[in-house]
Amino acid sequence: EFSNVWRYRKLKEQKSCHINTSRRLQMETFGNNGYLIVEANGGLNQQRSSICNAVAVAWLLNLTLVIPHLEYHNVWQDPSDFGDIYDKQHFINTLSGVVNVVEQLPVTLMEQHDNNISSIPTVQVPAWSRISYYLEEVFPIVRNNGLVRITPFANRLAMHLPPDIQHLRCLSNYQALRFASPISTIAKKLVKRIMLKTPRTEGKYVSIHLRFEEDMVAFSCCVYDGGYWEKLEMNSVREKGWRGKFRRQGSTIDPGLNRILGKCPLTPVEVGMMLRGMGFDNNTVIYLASGKLYKEQKHLAPLLEMFPLLYTKESLATPEELSYFKGYSSRLAALDYIVCLLSEVFLTTQGGNFPHFLMGHRRYLYGGHAKTIKPNKQKLVLLFHNMTISWQEVKEGMKTMLVESNREGIMVPKITKSNRKSSVYKHPFPECACLQEAQNLTLNLPNVDFVLDHQLNSII
Repeated sequence: EFSNVWRYRKLKEQKSCHINTSRRLQMETFGNNGYLIVEANGGLNQQRSSICNAVAVAWLLNLTLVIPHLEYHNVWQDPSDFGDIYDKQHFINTLSGVVNVVEQLPVTLMEQHDNNISSIPTVQVPAWSRISYYLEEVFPIVRNNGLVRITPFANRLAMHLPPDIQHLRCLSNYQALRFASPISTIAKKLVKRIMLKTPRTEGKYVSIHLRFEEDMVAFSCCVYDGGYWEKLEMNSVREKGWRGKFRRQGSTIDPGLNRILGKCPLTPVEVGMMLRGMGFDNNTVIYLASGKLYKEQKHLAPLLEMFPLLYTKESLATPEELSYFKGYSSRLAALDYIVCLLSEVFLTTQGGNFPHFLMGHRRYLYGGHAKTIKPNKQKLVLLFHNMTISWQEVKEGMKTMLVESNREGIMVPKITKSNRKSSVYKHPFPECACLQEAQNLTLNLPNVDFVLDHQLNSII
């Protein structure tokens, strides 16, 4: 029963956060030290982190932020711009009075660079740079040129920052970045439709982020079906996506070691066995968030046998409704993000920005609890590859894993004045506490319209 999944309910009261403006570079005119231009690279949530970091840097240096450009990459293959993914005007309005945001550079500055933003020289900033680097190295460039263009910008700001600057990340992530109307409209429909399929559980469902796409399988260097043809196929995918990365001197591929270390993506059948072992029966409604699975028909069949009430965005929406999303990986990922965000249980099967951001966002919405099953894949390997143990022993191992996820879901990392080892996007407290609007958000069939249209209007 869903009521027995999460035992820990309440997070301890958190201290409120505030912005210490004395740390900010001062200027007589708000946002008038110059302009910040960034290229947000990567997938949906890596770009999201870049946008939040850009807001923090713009505030620190008292710069005007130009709406970030979303960089195209041959792996994600999504040419969407900022306004295709997020509500541009809401972003500008929410940050008004905190960070000045404009859609483009003034005409005079554009003319100096042949009316082409790509003509502006780029500055490369080291990964995880401290605020001292931006003050000492980046700001002099702005002072001399009136602007700075940083590319790439993913992971270019240290994770540990003073609370007042972390607050800017929180404000951007949980209030300013609302999904664009075409995305939110369809996402709301998907949430309502899957909830209507769950009368037994009053709208509660399980969402699974399954990373078993062809490129993920190839990147992991793990063996599944095995044999000559799989090896040939995976080598081709690796070469196409990562251009010699796996052929460099010193690079070794050891599939057996990868599996023992828990680095291999879980297969659909492993996910199904895990959930059944934890006690979810075949009446459980499941939302599957993924791209096109590797050898989908073959690998998905056993999961569907275990959980016939399994749905995807493709099965919940009509082809006409998905026409805006077809061929755009970030737009499709945004739909998955929202439906997973509002599930009673979220299961992550692989690391990465998508589950990290979702776990943090769920902590923010659900009173501090991530409500996330994060399996220990090293323990799973030992259980699933042991042919001598009984199914009862497997179930006991799965239920222990669920208890561990429950306990971990409400943990708050220890944060000292000099260190924060975890991401504020994954563990938003205590820095984001003062922004919380929904403590222990409750979503069910009777209140779904009110929650989606009012309580969550800063998200969708």
